[in-house]
Amino acid sequence: MIAGYYHYGIKELTCFRQDFLFAHHFVYIKYRNRFKEVVLMTHLIKTAECPSLDSWLKDAKADPDAENVGMYLTHTGIVRKSAKAKVRFGEENTRDVQGMRFSYAEDKVNAVIAETMKMPGIYWLRVWLADGQLHLGDTIMLVQIGGDIRPRVIDALQYLVGRIKNECVKEEEIY
Repeated sequence: MIAGYYHYGIKELTCFRQDFLFAHHFVYIKYRNRFKEVVLMTHLIKTAECPSLDSWLKDAKADPDAENVGMYLTHTGIVRKSAKAKVRFGEENTRDVQGMRFSYAEDKVNAVIAETMKMPGIYWLRVWLADGQLHLGDTIMLVQIGGDIRPRVIDALQYLVGRIKNECVKEEEIY
């Protein structure tokens, strides 16, 4: 599979694994140096496995902006048994979830990521989203974000995940 790295319109190509099973989307945007040059990498990975947070952290620590980062936070969304109506709204008579259909609007996700990267003190960000029918325990999304100080990183993570969940994805619980 080919992935494109876009540097203000200059495209460099890199090859990725070829074990195609599931359609997953991975978005990587970061800003470089104080000038916050946008580096956007968007590619579709078709694999049964979601990315490794350990490898993401290794990449983050090797990044040129790593010297500015004092904290990395991650978010892992998982398909749970309890329905959203039960856990969020207290509707006790809701049946248990058997799975989920999950999709997202790529353009909206990219826009939210770009906005998050403009937040003060944020230097690193990766997002991976599943696509298709998921089962209990499957990973829905992975987010890793790095920044200079804890309050900024926490705020950016809450902002990013909240916007993605509320504006960019469609979750249909299967009962």
